Amino acid sequence: MNVVVLIKQVPEIALIKVDEAAGEVVLPQGPGFVNPFDEFALEEGLRIKEKAGGKCIVMSVGTQRTESALRNCFALGADEAYLLADDAFNGSDPQGIARILAAGLKKLEGFDLVLAGKQAVDSDAAQVPAAVAAYLDLPAAMFVKKFEAIEDAKATVFRSTEDGYDVVDLQLPAVVSVVKEINEPRLPSLKGKMAAKKKQITTWTAGDLGLDGSDIGANSRTEIKGVQPPPPRQAGEIIEGETPEEIADKLFQKLRDNQVL
Repeated sequence: MNVVVLIKQVPEIALIKVDEAAGEVVLPQGPGFVNPFDEFALEEGLRIKEKAGGKCIVMSVGTQRTESALRNCFALGADEAYLLADDAFNGSDPQGIARILAAGLKKLEGFDLVLAGKQAVDSDAAQVPAAVAAYLDLPAAMFVKKFEAIEDAKATVFRSTEDGYDVVDLQLPAVVSVVKEINEPRLPSLKGKMAAKKKQITTWTAGDLGLDGSDIGANSRTEIKGVQPPPPRQAGEIIEGETPEEIADKLFQKLRDNQVL
């Protein structure tokens, strides 16, 4: 069972700034870290490998700075790492990123399952995993909270919904995005960190992937009309009273007045 985990290196969210005049998001300098939701995908990939055998492979679109994130994945137990890096990829929208990853997966071949976090914390688009499945024409399940079974080239998963969950049977290979309820990510060991420094990261460019620049990078189809920071959150209201019962009554009345109840 060969599992490929799609990884994104994200910046420190608290340090991101918005230049409204230029209509741009200004990212902080520094290597960043592995997208938190992708950590759950990696943990699930490692657990599947440990149970069924095979390899756990990580793949990311980025720059040379992304190597630090991939080495963190090595430290946790990933067997191979692929970095898709090219100046032609700069500025790609989520659909463009999905096209690049799909090309990388086609070149890689021989995988049984593709895992990813449900979304990246910097963009919150939640588009890439489903788009990768579409470009590869593979079955997919998004927002999965549990793998019930993997056998006979099939996987049964619990997909989170607003009302609970759906049970979905997937023919492998397939693409699955996961939510944080699926597991508890492990921490790297000192031995793993030391070994990660020596492992090789394979880098593929646009030429290696057979991409001519269409619909990626500067040619992405998404057009940004403007950028602005979110409005400040309104201050809360403290409900006071002589007794808990009085406070509860006031709260109940306020909810009724605002048609919450």
